[in-house]
Amino acid sequence: MNVQTLSRPVTAVEAEWLALGVFEGQTEPPASVQGTPLGAVLELLIQNKDLPGDVGSAVSLHGVAGVAAGSVLVFGLGPRDGFSAGDAFEAGVAVSKRLAGKKRGAVAVALPDGAVSAATASALTEGLVVGTLGCGIRKGEPTRHPFESLLIVAPEASGDVEAAVRRGVIVGESVNLARDLTNTPPAEKTPTRLAARAREVATEAGVGVDVWDEARIRAERFGGLLGVAAGSEEPPAFVVLDYLHGGDAPTLALVGKGVTFDSGGLSLKPSASMEDMKSDMTGAAVVLATLNAVARLKLPVNLRGYMVLTENMTGGKAMKLGDVLTPRNGKTVEVLNTDAEGRLILADALSYAAEAKPARLLDLATLTGACMVALGTKIAGLFSNDEPFANAVLDACRATGERAWRMPLDDDFKDLIKSQVADLKNVGGKWGGAVTAAKFLEQFVGETPWVHLDIAGPSWADSDGATRDAGGTGCFVRTLTTLIESGCTPAPQGSG
Repeated sequence: MNVQTLSRPVTAVEAEWLALGVFEGQTEPPASVQGTPLGAVLELLIQNKDLPGDVGSAVSLHGVAGVAAGSVLVFGLGPRDGFSAGDAFEAGVAVSKRLAGKKRGAVAVALPDGAVSAATASALTEGLVVGTLGCGIRKGEPTRHPFESLLIVAPEASGDVEAAVRRGVIVGESVNLARDLTNTPPAEKTPTRLAARAREVATEAGVGVDVWDEARIRAERFGGLLGVAAGSEEPPAFVVLDYLHGGDAPTLALVGKGVTFDSGGLSLKPSASMEDMKSDMTGAAVVLATLNAVARLKLPVNLRGYMVLTENMTGGKAMKLGDVLTPRNGKTVEVLNTDAEGRLILADALSYAAEAKPARLLDLATLTGACMVALGTKIAGLFSNDEPFANAVLDACRATGERAWRMPLDDDFKDLIKSQVADLKNVGGKWGGAVTAAKFLEQFVGETPWVHLDIAGPSWADSDGATRDAGGTGCFVRTLTTLIESGCTPAPQGSG
């Protein structure tokens, strides 16, 4: 999709569609169209309360006099007070969802009057790009079509705005990469095939990549990963991604859970609970997509990514309840529920990542249904052993509009994961399941400042809406990119 930034009167922009935003409760047309025939039409709609302005709403106008565009889409921005990058992103998604159902030539979108900033321009562009990709990736006829040209119209197309639009395209395309990988059917993204796709993406973006096969995984003592993979005919894979362009600056490490299909193992899930388990690799997809965004943005940072990939199946060699596994750091784990597999493979990946002594370590995982019970389907649970790092991640969430909530990680929860026959057990009982899962992961990060994001809720949307599609959401690619741009890796004393 060709994306350009223009600086000219919106009514003079030649395009198939012109999209123009209005705020909720706005009492007069946008300044850019006041005194024009389009302004008169909008004034009449405002007077008749036919222009709601809430995010996701839109009104189509055709054949408006004095407008070079063939049609006009007036879309809602929400309240002007508190208008944020998150609002701009959702508004952009809504515009593209409304228009991309058919093949379009040029579509022009005007930046909001009085709200033009680099953050707004980037977020709106991100949403416009994300909205051009639907979830129907295997339908006989495409349900969504990228525009031939997307024209971002700014009152003054400054260098900052142009750079923000370019950033928005890269970040939006990276979100769509994560969404596309998540929505891919599980037979088409076995661990080795997903690792091969990661290699392609990384190589194209200029990211270093090393893919481990099963023999290398065994040699590296990844006992948790091997235990989970034992029930599948598909071998596991481990992908190491390196983007080291920050000189002597400290390194941030990202770890992503990549269970390409989760049956639950011998602790078999009910059929209905398996329907979206192709999405259990979202954490790994987000890690890859974030590295892709950072490399394409050419950020001067040091970043490592780790994708730990396997299926969790029920074959004759599947791990059994009562088995004891030994992840890389040597702590033994009694398996009392094979459907608590994500923490087992993350134990290896976190141990390995921590050995490289990054300044900070963050993992993302569709880890627990308990987190969804606590926080619903749109908010991630954030757990951390480091206050400054937790606050930095939450600040990045607020900057993008993605949502996370700090959860407890008190020491007494460790008592719930003590085993009688091993150092740990992989489940903690009936209560506080998201917390005990996080407490389990903490045993494998050592002293490294660490954040765990349980993204089970926001990683997947069961239903379609005006501002997002059903299926994989690509959550937290935008937040992690913002976090990395903010310089989130100050060097703690003694770290490297």
